[in-house]
Amino acid sequence: MSTIDGVDDATVRGLLATPRVWAVVGCSPRPDRDSHRIASLLRSRGNTIVPIHPGADEILGERAYPTLEAAREDHEIDVVDVFRRSEDAGVHVDEAVRIGASAAWLQLGVIDVAAAERGRAAGLTVVMNRCPAIEYPRLQL
Repeated sequence: MSTIDGVDDATVRGLLATPRVWAVVGCSPRPDRDSHRIASLLRSRGNTIVPIHPGADEILGERAYPTLEAAREDHEIDVVDVFRRSEDAGVHVDEAVRIGASAAWLQLGVIDVAAAERGRAAGLTVVMNRCPAIEYPRLQL
């Protein structure tokens, strides 16, 4: 378990084992980028992917949205997966709360303790500094 996020394996397993709608903030249209590969992995595991990228119309064959709020008009988003710098992550955790998501997942290297605390206080499950590509095999999913 990560000492930074304090989230137990059962919680992470629950997010990854059940298909959900994942909004991937910062999802790149470039296949060589981590955000693109992780979105593809999540989709291959049965999840619905909603790419969030203000400069793209389509990523991985899915309509891309400029913001979470715009995506919320067409999708009920369960998990907001954040591929942004740590200093920008809090904005997206706050958006996740506003759109009614149940979880925010801050990718490996993305750490914002204050945002995680705000999200948890508002009822979000917040996973921080972790990557599904590492967690799936580690948890044998």
